Amino acid sequence: MNFKVDERYNAVVFELKGNVMGGPDGANLLDKLRELKDEGKANVVVDLSKVKFMNSSGLGMLISAMTTMRNGGGDLRLANVADRIRSLLMITKLITVFKHYESVKEAVESYESNPPGGS
Repeated sequence: MNFKVDERYNAVVFELKGNVMGGPDGANLLDKLRELKDEGKANVVVDLSKVKFMNSSGLGMLISAMTTMRNGGGDLRLANVADRIRSLLMITKLITVFKHYESVKEAVESYESNPPGGS
């Protein structure tokens, strides 16, 4: 898994690419999230449009990432969730835990209309 980081308006967008399977790549992602949180950047969108495969370790990495951001007063939201990943989220019931959007634009804009800690 590779990832690219981009700031858009009031959110940081992580574009994941390849196979999301935790491990050292997951540790790098979590380190980057902690760094952003320490800089006061708490609104994160994870773009899954280029993810080919995700296993349970990859899901665990996303849960850890979301927990990190929520503990810092922010949130982590998903964008461009492909059908195969959506199925995995549904089977594990995590679809109800993550806020997910059809596009990165919608996810970024959601922080305006539905900020972390809001209703």
